Amino acid sequence: MVTIVLAAGISMIVALFGTPLFIKFLVRRQYGQFIRDDGPTSHHTKRGTPTMGGAVIIAATLIGYAGAHAIIWTIDATGLMDFGGSSMSISGLLVLFLMAGLGLVGFADDFTKISKERSLGLRSHEKLIGQTTVAVIFAVLALQFPGDAFRTPASTAVSFVRDLPLDFAVFGTVGGLIAFVIWANVMIAGASNGVNLVDGLDGLATGASVMAFGGYVLIGIWQFNQNCQITPGPNCYDVRDAHDLAVVAACIAGACFGFLWWNASPAKIFMGDTGSLALGGALAGLAITTHTQLLMILMGGLFVIVTMSVIIQVTSFKLTGKRVFRMAPLHHHFELLGWHEVTIVVRFWIVQGLCVAAALGIFYAEWVVSL
Repeated sequence: MVTIVLAAGISMIVALFGTPLFIKFLVRRQYGQFIRDDGPTSHHTKRGTPTMGGAVIIAATLIGYAGAHAIIWTIDATGLMDFGGSSMSISGLLVLFLMAGLGLVGFADDFTKISKERSLGLRSHEKLIGQTTVAVIFAVLALQFPGDAFRTPASTAVSFVRDLPLDFAVFGTVGGLIAFVIWANVMIAGASNGVNLVDGLDGLATGASVMAFGGYVLIGIWQFNQNCQITPGPNCYDVRDAHDLAVVAACIAGACFGFLWWNASPAKIFMGDTGSLALGGALAGLAITTHTQLLMILMGGLFVIVTMSVIIQVTSFKLTGKRVFRMAPLHHHFELLGWHEVTIVVRFWIVQGLCVAAALGIFYAEWVVSL
């Protein structure tokens, strides 16, 4: 528990004090955001606001994770206090790899926008290739490295609160691997693009992410305390590195908290695709490694709702030539209805908070029922 609190604190402090330094660097370089011309007119005043702030979130997360483990290990080594050791896990490192890898793809997208002075960055196929490459590497490695009881960071089974009977292993060793990789890619692409779509108003995606990753901190702690290696039984959780996954989630939540100080309206910096793709990837990575894949739909409920608004809008226009919303994603629809930006953000945060609370309620209720 100490490692989790320490990791969150370090990440938050790094993001809180590192973001203004990064803003100054971006301003000197004139790395500003370009705004789409067909968006709400109120957004045109945001043109030129520094972007690529997601780099701070990623850096703060990595520093918090490494720093917390190093501090706990050092204290244990001196013999002054005994925290029971603190070692990095392959599960935690894989989630961080996924986060950083997708962040790099997002960085390339953001930098293309800035260098070519346009609101569109990488071409869709270039972005897809980058996301797929990182996701495939993560998925393949997640089925390697067996630990205690031969548990790997991920399982070929589809999971909700824990693994379900639906297992890709029925297709054989190779077929199961391929099926799992495809499934993981769908999850990672969906989550990363979902956060990317929500990142349209000051602080909206950052605040929603704090809640989602905060939820995964609680899930990781609970799974660790009820782990099959510690308290074996019919309702235990067969998750390899639950405690370290809670540390990773705490790092990300802390980094988002610190970044939100500067990203809240009026935003001094945007996270850009660097941050949104990274956060979405980390969310999917945690869902896969904590065996809560389908629960992620509710844990990231706001991201799902906003994504569905885009799908509905596009489908309706292609089939009928009519639009359901004044503009998609959904938050822009409410802007055009006359809602103030801060009002939309706070109300959407409430929706996300309710989704996370519902997800945690279902997670706990399933454990109680299984007793």
